[in-house]
Amino acid sequence: MNTFTSKISTFKKPLIITMVILIFALAAFYRLDFVASVKHKVSHDTVNYDIMVRQLLEDGIYAYKDTEPNARVTPGYPLFMAAVYKMVDYQNNDPFPYIRYIQVGISMITLWLIYSIARKLAGQTVSIIVLLISSVYLPFIWSNGAVLTETLACFFLMLYIRLQLSAFERKTRTTALLTGAAMGLLVLTRPEFLILIAPAYVFYYFWKKDFKLTLKLLLFTCIGAGTVLSPWVIRNIVTLNEFVIASTQVNPFVAGTYPDKNYDDGLVDREGKTQMEVAKERLKIGFTEHTSMFVKWYTTGKLKYTYSKMYSGSGHSPLYFIFSNPWGSRLHTALVWFCPVALIAALIKWRKPVTLLTLILVTMTVTRLAFVPEFRYNYTSMPLIIILDTMAAVAFIRWPWNRYIKKSHLQKGSVIHDESTGNS
Repeated sequence: MNTFTSKISTFKKPLIITMVILIFALAAFYRLDFVASVKHKVSHDTVNYDIMVRQLLEDGIYAYKDTEPNARVTPGYPLFMAAVYKMVDYQNNDPFPYIRYIQVGISMITLWLIYSIARKLAGQTVSIIVLLISSVYLPFIWSNGAVLTETLACFFLMLYIRLQLSAFERKTRTTALLTGAAMGLLVLTRPEFLILIAPAYVFYYFWKKDFKLTLKLLLFTCIGAGTVLSPWVIRNIVTLNEFVIASTQVNPFVAGTYPDKNYDDGLVDREGKTQMEVAKERLKIGFTEHTSMFVKWYTTGKLKYTYSKMYSGSGHSPLYFIFSNPWGSRLHTALVWFCPVALIAALIKWRKPVTLLTLILVTMTVTRLAFVPEFRYNYTSMPLIIILDTMAAVAFIRWPWNRYIKKSHLQKGSVIHDESTGNS
């Protein structure tokens, strides 16, 4: 029996390796073909990033939408852009195509990290399905054409999660430091993710019930993150005389106070007030005098705006589809609608590492309810949704099958027993 199992295992290994290689090759082809075959549009944010980076390289001033130093955006993506600009001699060459092809490489590494996380949490079958879905999920292809933070942020998020799982498994200072460093790079790219450290370690404490170990890992994770973030914090103290860990931009928070994005609703008088003063007044009046509307907006309203449509990058023409139009949208819709079921299934066995993914996804979603909703903000959530959905779907399929196999074995064992006693 052991020899037979060994032969099956020997046969499966090269088959699995071949499948993984073919899926990665398919993913690479679609991403490269997309970048090369369409005309890419440039978003308003990209134009501002371009002005910002050129100003940084030519005048040494780090400022977004201004000529005076500021900290409105974190420096992760602008510095990435600046490095590419310098590398390709931006004054004589268009840097955007180079950025797009580099992002293809980053997205392929991200794909491997998604596969690695799924394999660690749920085994080979689930990880291959996750890999296949992620390789053809349209936003993961389209995002490579956008000169925006999504591709880089998703890479650092997956790197952080993979290292965090390793830190919980190995329990060493080194892995905790590396986890923190990955978080620092993620925050420098998209600041809203800093909050993820707290639920991760709260979960770990309730999982392991070891306060001393949890505190040690948390401490070194914070040291790692702090080390990466310190140059940015020191710059802000020296240049701006402000202690800024992430960014000073409040516009997304203010814009989030307008139900259904009706920016001319006249709820408060904005004359002579700062954006934060307007936001606070809107929230006070909104939740006291228009309670139903604001509660709905800050729950189902923003969830619908965030998750109902898939991210399409900055736009391109002709529209690049792997499948026909309905199938790309239907895959996204199916993933999103099945996710609540997957979350419940994951929480049933909450003392499992997969619970970390559910907490991260829920924390990301709840945090974004405070800000203006955009469907581009579902992009970094989708790898987690794909993993959780696939795990739940495979578990649901395996459950009746395993029961059938177990019942068959019991019946077979009963027949053998009866035959041996002469009762059959």
